Amino acid sequence: MAASGEVFDRRGNAHDWTWSAATPYAPRAEPVFFPLDEELELLPGELSATLAQGVARLGTKLPFEQAVAEVAFFWGVELEETTVRRHTEAAGAAYVAEQTAELERLEREQPPAPAGPAVQYLSADGAMVPLVAGEWAEVKTLAIGAVVGRPGPQGVPETQTTDLSYFSRLADAETFTHQAYVETHRRGTETATVVCAVQDGAAWLQGLVDVLRPDAVRILDFPHAIEHLTAAAQPVFGTATPELKAWLDEQAHTLKHAADGARQVLTALGKLPIQQAVDPTAAAEVRDRTLSYFTKRLPQVQYAKFATAGYPIGSGSTESANKIVVEARLKGSGMHWARAHVDPLVALRTVACANRWTEVWPCITRRLRTQAEHQRHSRWQARHSRPIPTPIEVAAPAVAVSTRQISPPPTRPARRSKSVVNSRPTALHPWKRFGYDPAHRVNGLRFPG
Repeated sequence: MAASGEVFDRRGNAHDWTWSAATPYAPRAEPVFFPLDEELELLPGELSATLAQGVARLGTKLPFEQAVAEVAFFWGVELEETTVRRHTEAAGAAYVAEQTAELERLEREQPPAPAGPAVQYLSADGAMVPLVAGEWAEVKTLAIGAVVGRPGPQGVPETQTTDLSYFSRLADAETFTHQAYVETHRRGTETATVVCAVQDGAAWLQGLVDVLRPDAVRILDFPHAIEHLTAAAQPVFGTATPELKAWLDEQAHTLKHAADGARQVLTALGKLPIQQAVDPTAAAEVRDRTLSYFTKRLPQVQYAKFATAGYPIGSGSTESANKIVVEARLKGSGMHWARAHVDPLVALRTVACANRWTEVWPCITRRLRTQAEHQRHSRWQARHSRPIPTPIEVAAPAVAVSTRQISPPPTRPARRSKSVVNSRPTALHPWKRFGYDPAHRVNGLRFPG
């Protein structure tokens, strides 16, 4: 007797097998999966592929409690809030793992970067999110886009940033800069003709540009420049006074449109009437700090030159990224996040807010299936590689020795053989043993002789 067939190993490879009656035992088999799982895009767990994707997408965009209600409305499926949370965070963690693996591949193989745009926008900023136990932490977000020129009001050309994508992580500046390379490589930052790094004056942002694109055109965000001018003028003119507004309007126009606007503004800062301030000493300190701030960043505040070249001078796209990617989902009323759950959620938010869900979801599903397969294989190995326990020798209990003579147990009599088998007497039958003669009869009855 023999049998044969085909099985699939954990990598999807088919193998022939044959069994015969002569085989002393069945060989140990590795865990296998149904070969149509990947073709049908099935995911591990109790949810169908479509429902699993819908749950993750709703959990990315809405609070988990609201996502439960939407799932019940659209699919007619009642789920627990913890189920929606678990599937959403698992999908986000899979995407984080996918990006980490891609970063390792890029560093190992160093492939050429794809072609970038003629002018690329590159900017980063941070937003605070609430963690459990009353802690707060900064999530950093990188925004990348293509800069195009379009006609504005009265035919004046204006710059606009399009095709925005994002990268967000809860990490320190050095780690974030290293991890963000996976997105800048995808967007062709290395090969873009011109990269405009528009951001505020934070030191870590300059370090990020030093690593990702050292020759980028560094531009101080124009609204941040006006904030520093406001801080210097308020001690002199007061808060929200007509004099303050008139002075700021004049300096903003000069800084933005004059060919030598930055130096003209520095001159105006030096001529501020400090004596009319309520506290001239404090006003002088603020003025001097502002002068030093602009002097160190003179190449970054040449706004008339930037406008002529068609470069953006504001980081509004990055500030919007902080709001739509991070704050809109993670800073809701009563929300507090475990630190380990922040990166998975903001990673999915970058996908949803950049309209890349259809592009990225197949990568997430492949990662989830691979992780489930590794978990099954690990459990299988743990079960089958378990060592056989060594028998424990237990000492027999001590028995007191008696000097009394112990009589042997009585011998059981041997069981007698049958005297009748198949309705015929055997040699042990009494008739055979006592010499029965069938011919000896008395009154028609036979007796033993």
